[in-house]
Amino acid sequence: MGAALPSAGRDGRAAAPIRPLDFAELKGWNSEDHGAALSAFRETCDLLADPAWQDIRNAAASAKDARRFFETFFRPVLVGSGTEALFTGYYEPELAGARARSDGFRAPIYRAPPDLPADAPWHTRREIEERDLLAGRGLEIAWLRDRVEAFFLQVQGSGRIKFGDGQTIRVGYAARNGHPYRSIGTEMIRRGLLPPEQISAQAIKAWLRRNPGQADDLMRHNPSFIFFRDLPDLRPEQGPLGAMGRPVTALRSIAVDPAHVPLGTPVWIETQGPEPLNRLMVAQDTGSAIRGPHRADIFFGTGEGAGQRAGRLRDHGRMILLLPAAAVGTILSGA
Repeated sequence: MGAALPSAGRDGRAAAPIRPLDFAELKGWNSEDHGAALSAFRETCDLLADPAWQDIRNAAASAKDARRFFETFFRPVLVGSGTEALFTGYYEPELAGARARSDGFRAPIYRAPPDLPADAPWHTRREIEERDLLAGRGLEIAWLRDRVEAFFLQVQGSGRIKFGDGQTIRVGYAARNGHPYRSIGTEMIRRGLLPPEQISAQAIKAWLRRNPGQADDLMRHNPSFIFFRDLPDLRPEQGPLGAMGRPVTALRSIAVDPAHVPLGTPVWIETQGPEPLNRLMVAQDTGSAIRGPHRADIFFGTGEGAGQRAGRLRDHGRMILLLPAAAVGTILSGA
C-alpha cells in the first residue's frame, strides 16, 4: 500500500505535473506542531510499501526532531496546474440507538448482504428502501431514531451508538452498493429548497425533519448506500478506522482521492475560510464524495462539537503534498 508519487488516475494517463516548493513557502510552517503531525504519520507509515518510502519509514520510528525529519526526507509539491483545493469536513457521530426496533428507534443500519457483488453495482438506495430489500434478513446492527440519522451516519461512514443500558458500540464502513455518491445539498440548491449560503449538514438535517413528506425522495436522490461492520477492538480514545485500516486522528487525518494522492502521504493544507487552518495532515482515509487531486475531507473528531465544525466547513485553499525528496528529484531530473 502507498505510492511514491501521485498519478492522474487509474486509467493509465500520465502523472500530473508537479511544481516543487520550499518549506518557507508554506504559510505557518514555522509555528506548526510538527511532533503531532509525526505521531499521526507514524500510525500508518509502516504500510507504505513502495521502495521510495523505505528510508522514511525507518527514520520516522526514531526521529527526535519532527520538523527536521519532515524537512530532510520530504519535498513540498503542488500537483497539477495550480487549481484551488476544496476542503470539507467529516466526523464520528455519537448517536442513541437500540438493538431492536421500537417506536423511538425506527431506522436500521445494516451489515453487507452476502449477495452484494464485489465488482458491480447492486440496487440503488431508492430500490433498497422502496422494495425493502434488506428487511427480514438479520442484517440489522442497530436501530436509530429516524432515517435522517441513518442517512447521515452513512455520509460520515462511522459512528458510536449508545444503547439504553449504557453500552456503546463502534461501527465503521464495510461496503457500498457500487453507485456514485450524489450530494443532496447540491440538489436542494438546484430545487430552490435552500440558498447556497445556508447549506450545511445541520441545515439539511433540520430541513429534512421539517419536511418529512419530501425527505425520503430527497435522500434517495443519492443512490449510494453504505453498509457497516462492528469495530469491537477500537479503544474509546481512538478515532474511527480510516481506509488504511488504522484509526484516524482529529485535525491530523484527511480523506483524499487515492487515485491522485497516495494514502499515507503527509499533506500541508491552507484553508481560506472564516477560520483559516494551516496544518500538516496525513492522507489516511477516502470518501465516495472526495474526487480529484484538489479535494480533501478533514476529520474533526467525535461528537456534536466536532460535527458542528465539520458541517460548516466548505473552504477553498491550497493542498500541498509532501513527497519523498529523492523521488521528486528523480522526476525533476527526467531520469
